[in-house]
Amino acid sequence: MTTKEEEKNNGKENAMVDKYKEAKLTRRIVFIITSTILLLLAGTITGVVLFVSSALKPVDPDSNERIEVEIPLGSGSSTIAQILEEHGIIKNATVFKYYLKLKNETDFQAGTYSLTPSMTLDEIIASLKTGKVIKNELVITIPEGLHLKEIAEQIAKKTDYSEKEILDKVNSVTFIQTVREKYPQLVTEDVMQEDIKYPLEGYLFPATYGYDEKNPSIEEIIMPMIDKTNEVIQPYLSDIQNKGFTVHEVLTLASLIEEEAPDEENRKIISSVFYNRMEEGMGLETDPTVIYAMGEHKERLTFKDYQYQDPYNTYVIEGLPPGPIANCGVSSIDAALYPPNTDYLFFLATPEGEVLYSENYEQHQKYYDEHIANRK
Repeated sequence: MTTKEEEKNNGKENAMVDKYKEAKLTRRIVFIITSTILLLLAGTITGVVLFVSSALKPVDPDSNERIEVEIPLGSGSSTIAQILEEHGIIKNATVFKYYLKLKNETDFQAGTYSLTPSMTLDEIIASLKTGKVIKNELVITIPEGLHLKEIAEQIAKKTDYSEKEILDKVNSVTFIQTVREKYPQLVTEDVMQEDIKYPLEGYLFPATYGYDEKNPSIEEIIMPMIDKTNEVIQPYLSDIQNKGFTVHEVLTLASLIEEEAPDEENRKIISSVFYNRMEEGMGLETDPTVIYAMGEHKERLTFKDYQYQDPYNTYVIEGLPPGPIANCGVSSIDAALYPPNTDYLFFLATPEGEVLYSENYEQHQKYYDEHIANRK
């Protein structure tokens, strides 16, 4: 028989053995986990290195295929990288973009380039800096806020086409159908409503456009303007849908804001006024719609003008007019979708260009008497 002391000693020894085994097991688990993490990390790093290394190499070193790539005016590194990847000149746009950044490469020229999949990144960069620069035979600038008729006038001044020829083409059912088929999310059946004056009013984005030919077709002149509108509106599509609007309604509201507001800050506030008035069941009562409805510019509108019966005149209709009254820029589209919270129901532009806002008619009338009526 073992004594109590021996039993006690044996218990201590067994406890020590158990602790040793536990510690050993713990070390093994830690070792296995650490090894696994290191292996995974090493594998990930190796994978990334191999991926980047591959992306830095030519797409096809043995290819002699010549691919024409056009880099538009104003393209940044991200746009250029995306264009090159889409044409199969580079393997990965993101890697190329960071490669440019690391090498501090800039000053790329817009142009039409003949490139091959066998070129190295450095050869591509050199070509983009010294290649054939686009020589625009025709340049047309469309300022923000122009009506379609005014855009037609601008084009007519720079080409051999008459204003009528341009408007006939842009308003033709065949051309509109072509546009709708190309951009079904942008140009919908809304543009074909009975009361619409010009179906594509508001869909020609204001910007500067360059053309390789001196006298391209009317379609070739107009389509880039619609292409640009589609490009601009794409990021807004989900919000437009979530807010229960249509693209046509947003472009319509944006055109009213464009015509009324002198700057970005006032565009947003004026947008809030329009929202507030619609919520209160009030007419929008904006003067540019009267001018658009009448089809002629007037320095000062009369009481009779305000009563002019037309679907576009927001003094005689409720809510938005049937369609846009001008072609607007990004800031007006942004303001139309994201107005600030205000309680304003009226605004008044003074002869000095300041915009005064009011929460009630009494204050609005006071501003009118001070800045408009007393100056007549």
